[in-house]
Amino acid sequence: MECEKTVSNYTSMLLDINCQIAQFRDLLIHIGHDKHDSPELRISIRKTRRACVEQCIKVAELILPQVKSEEVTATPFDNPHLILLFYLTQLFLRELVRSYHLLKIIPMDMSGYFENRIGGQNLGNVISQILLCKQINPDFQLEELGSITKDSKEIAKILAELQEFMPKQEAYLERNEILVKDKNLSWPVKRRRVESLYRNMGFFCCISKQPQPSYL
Repeated sequence: MECEKTVSNYTSMLLDINCQIAQFRDLLIHIGHDKHDSPELRISIRKTRRACVEQCIKVAELILPQVKSEEVTATPFDNPHLILLFYLTQLFLRELVRSYHLLKIIPMDMSGYFENRIGGQNLGNVISQILLCKQINPDFQLEELGSITKDSKEIAKILAELQEFMPKQEAYLERNEILVKDKNLSWPVKRRRVESLYRNMGFFCCISKQPQPSYL
């Protein structure tokens, strides 16, 4: 009974991640459209992204210790939750990269949004405004790009850990090699070495060199 409850919880959390990624992707589609793009949309994108990151971290922290303590067989369905989480985080990472470049080339003027906020100012900013006698607005774009960079690295780290325990045949299913090579390949029990997730990961190296503010 306890095991069934745990499995049900994992499934529910993974379904939440799936919905959050879909919502995040849908929000990104509206960036740059006059009728839909707005400061409120950018805030919704931030909140959805952060919620999805936190959920991915939470589920990974629950699944990975369990997988590490179990004997891994050659059966690709020995831990379907890990496999699904792997593909979800992989998809989410790609959307994070896309969001970074979209926000970078299509900035949004958030000054009016922050000026009209009620009761949402940081205490440090309020004190600074009193001392300097001027309004201080955060650089939303700079903060957002820095936050996406941090989240992308976190998700990439999780993805690398998950890939360590992925069945070998799942990797073959993701590549077209399986369609042209010998179909009678013998599947290794487990991939012990973590191959490169993406060969063009220079993205993280480039954006991590940019000045980043402190953010929540």
